[in-house]
Amino acid sequence: MSLERVGRGVYTSASQADTEHLGELVAPHLADGDVLILTGGLGVGKTHFTKGVARALGDTHPVTSPTFALMAVHDGGRIPLFHFDLYRLEHAFELEDTGIYDVLGYEGACLLEWGEQFQDELTDEYLSVRIERTGDSTRCIALEAHGSRAEELADAIDAGVVAADNQ
Repeated sequence: MSLERVGRGVYTSASQADTEHLGELVAPHLADGDVLILTGGLGVGKTHFTKGVARALGDTHPVTSPTFALMAVHDGGRIPLFHFDLYRLEHAFELEDTGIYDVLGYEGACLLEWGEQFQDELTDEYLSVRIERTGDSTRCIALEAHGSRAEELADAIDAGVVAADNQ
């Protein structure tokens, strides 16, 4: 693995495996009610990040981007993981039909791809995971906490990355 910490909450990924590995390092710190909003262009690795989270939570179901289903539930692990892809939504009122309000902030952890466009309608408490392409296979992944639980989560993730680097 060549996942590298370049600053507090900022990492470089040299491969899909690195991006999944970061997701694996996030999973142990997730609790019921946690919300992560995954941002970045098409094909940057949001779903690979989610694969790592699901795998480390203990869910063995395949993870694919739920672009047309809007939501995928991965409930075979330590806590349920609700994976939303809001790419196709154009208006906030469309969120009602996704089932997001049934689980957001209550049950399991929610990972929202393309959720940044609706963050004001969703929750004030979330961890933004921004993934930017920096080369053909390299990415910069930055965490930005919004709220006290998100700050706690970002700190725990960062400490986990540092600990993994030192092994």
